Amino acid sequence: MYKTILLTIDVNEPASWKDALPRAVELATGWGSRLHVLSVVPDYGLPVVEGFFPVDFREKAIRHGGEALEKLVAAEVPAELKAESHIRYGTVHDEILHAIDAVGADLVVMASHAPDKMREFLIGSQADRVVRRSPVSVLVVRC
Repeated sequence: MYKTILLTIDVNEPASWKDALPRAVELATGWGSRLHVLSVVPDYGLPVVEGFFPVDFREKAIRHGGEALEKLVAAEVPAELKAESHIRYGTVHDEILHAIDAVGADLVVMASHAPDKMREFLIGSQADRVVRRSPVSVLVVRC
């Protein structure tokens, strides 16, 4: 049904993949889909914040995130599935939306915590932002 599945995770937050990764693997295996696993290293948010980090923070964060993602995919995704790992840097939901086009995804799988009413009201969730803006179907796995 779906040819290319994009699974979005935060390698530093097991809750973001403990339930969603097995679901994405199951779907990709059942449909014979290609699986792309994406993790986004969030940017600083404000330029003034950048001054509090070491000069090479961005490069180190991307390298560390990429290494952690490769290890996770190797350990948790069956080798026969041949999943591709992608690490990006920037605003999380924007990078997910860019990745949808970049990999040609026709389904996004992502986890979402049960909503906290105050946090949801003030800033919303990444899953909500992706669902509202995605050009393709999004499967939100509650964790």
